[in-house]
Amino acid sequence: MLAPNPTSCSLLVVIINFRTPNLVVECLRSLQSEVQKLRTAQVVIADNGSGDDSLSVLQTAIATHRWQAWATLTALDHNGGFAAGNNAVIRSALAAERPPDYVLLLNPDTVVRPDALHRLLDFLAQHPGVGIVGSRLEHPDGTPQHSAFRFHSIWSEFDQGLRLGLVSKVLSRWILTPPIAEVPVATDWLAGASMMIRRQVFEQIGLMDDKFFMYYEEVDFCLRARQAGWPCWYVPESRVVHLVGQSSGVTGEQAHQNRRPQYWFNSRTRYFRKHYPYWYAVLTDLGWLFGFSLWQIRRVLQGKPAIDPPHLLQDFWFNSALIRGSRG
Repeated sequence: MLAPNPTSCSLLVVIINFRTPNLVVECLRSLQSEVQKLRTAQVVIADNGSGDDSLSVLQTAIATHRWQAWATLTALDHNGGFAAGNNAVIRSALAAERPPDYVLLLNPDTVVRPDALHRLLDFLAQHPGVGIVGSRLEHPDGTPQHSAFRFHSIWSEFDQGLRLGLVSKVLSRWILTPPIAEVPVATDWLAGASMMIRRQVFEQIGLMDDKFFMYYEEVDFCLRARQAGWPCWYVPESRVVHLVGQSSGVTGEQAHQNRRPQYWFNSRTRYFRKHYPYWYAVLTDLGWLFGFSLWQIRRVLQGKPAIDPPHLLQDFWFNSALIRGSRG
């Protein structure tokens, strides 16, 4: 049977805005030619209760550039987080008489390279057993970022905390960030900055868990999809510039300036308590804490700069499963 032509498939692109309207405008600018080539694609920007001038900036941009044919703006009454904002749009789309065949979750701090959407659609059309695909995320100069990952484990958490190359080589089978592939590969989970999902995945496992305010929701969703028989694939031919941390401030250059927000710890706790026994959550936390403590000692002895958020060790300890208990 011939695979369907990807340009004839309906695609919904969802962008969540929270006080980043200028980033969204640049993202829409990069999407214009891509969406017009696909013809049946629609973009919905959901404002997560920004409470600033986001709505007027975005409405003006859509009208000025005549993007109304393919871009619409919807205002949500409060900021429920990344998953809740996407769910609000996707839930409505799936209930429509002709729901989209595919949904692309796209960060506001992204710029889409030529044919990025087509590459993802083409891969899904040719591989009907694949449920989720993700783009190669890269810096503006084309340097690739890690965007395909392994599921978290005791060993990956220890490695994340320790940051020692020799140990990472020994634990290469378990580290969170395997080498960046240059060809399509199956992966455990994908960064939610540019992640395309087949409609049938939502129909089978439901929407994202909106009890994750931000972070770990894509890990949870990809794990649930895999458990239902829908694997994830990384498709590097689809290239998307990701201005890391511009929409959240938790990652990227600003990460070491501010204390890590409580919602990050809450999301991490929820993920491990949802999918693993309490004892495993404790061990993963202890693995990270032990590794990070060793890293801090090595950093001081070697005179390395402080690159982590303030009070990270303290905050991690007080939010660990050992301290928060089995109920998190």
